Amino acid sequence: QVQLVESGGGLVQAGGSLRLSCAASGRTFSTYAMGWFRQAPGKEREFVAAISRSGGVTSKAESVKGRFAISRVNAKNTLYLQMNSLKPEDTAVYYCAAGLGDGVYTYVTYYNYWGQGTQVTVSS
Repeated sequence: QVQLVESGGGLVQAGGSLRLSCAASGRTFSTYAMGWFRQAPGKEREFVAAISRSGGVTSKAESVKGRFAISRVNAKNTLYLQMNSLKPEDTAVYYCAAGLGDGVYTYVTYYNYWGQGTQVTVSS
């Protein structure tokens, strides 16, 4: 199995940027498809972005296209989410997730392992 630890969250003004990181340990990182999800208070967890094992294929939610970018460095066992032009509606706890497979997956139930989350707050 794999353990995931997110970092990089914080408080930022609207229009600002943050880069989230997800450090993986345990089983070989490159065997997992990875994803970022977020959950705002009172809402269900929602898909943000996903990336294949090699990093060659990505997918993003419509709400973040053109603003967020997902990437991974398998040699460093790390997943990233670069978030630009942040909006107050991006405020949520952000989670990274890992699943066995070789594709990009947008649904919560695909993923087997989750981090503890990191809070992102965007002020207006």
